[in-house]
Amino acid sequence: MSEGTTVRVFLADDEHLVRTALRAIISAEPDLDVVGEAETGADAVAQIRELRPDIVLMDVRMPGLNGIDATAHLMRSMPEPPRVLVVTTFENDDYVYDALRAGAQGFLLKRASAAEMVHAVRVVARGDSLLFPSAVRDLALTRKQQEGNMELRTRVDRLTAREQEVLRLMTAGLSNTEIADRVGLGAETVKTHVARVLAKLGVRDRTQAVIAAYESGFVGVGITRSEGPR
Repeated sequence: MSEGTTVRVFLADDEHLVRTALRAIISAEPDLDVVGEAETGADAVAQIRELRPDIVLMDVRMPGLNGIDATAHLMRSMPEPPRVLVVTTFENDDYVYDALRAGAQGFLLKRASAAEMVHAVRVVARGDSLLFPSAVRDLALTRKQQEGNMELRTRVDRLTAREQEVLRLMTAGLSNTEIADRVGLGAETVKTHVARVLAKLGVRDRTQAVIAAYESGFVGVGITRSEGPR
């Protein structure tokens, strides 16, 4: 999103109270605008296709079409799908991981503060992923090996040494600017490396690249912001 642009947000949650709270929090910000809301996944998909919001706050547990399937449908059916931010009660829920695999750019806990929610929307709106590295790592490592992991590993192995280094730092949740500072490169150069990583892995965004890193076995125990790569 360019500076000065209003971010158009859609709310999908089966609890009226939650939608009301989210609407109040988001609408209070001058650069954010709630353009619609739905209490079922099917209604959300229909409205989103018509309204074309920038960001969707998507509850994963909704009657009928759940948030995971709704997210997957949007990613498949729209040429330029909105960025989806999953809203969940528990970060270690399998639903969260499935939603990320379906195409969501990150997740947000329902117990988050108003400031954290607004920050999350802005982060995802500007094109960054909202990942909690330890949570994604734990979810990935508790899953059974998925078919196609060997193919993913082959793709990862085709990355250059620098691209693999960038991917490791992406799994730690670092932004392009933070990666640039860590490896001593310019931000634009890092942006180019990230784009090449996505292309070579055949994924849509940073979130999908991080998941591929775990599911391929390229990243196992994982790293954190404070540790850095070993």
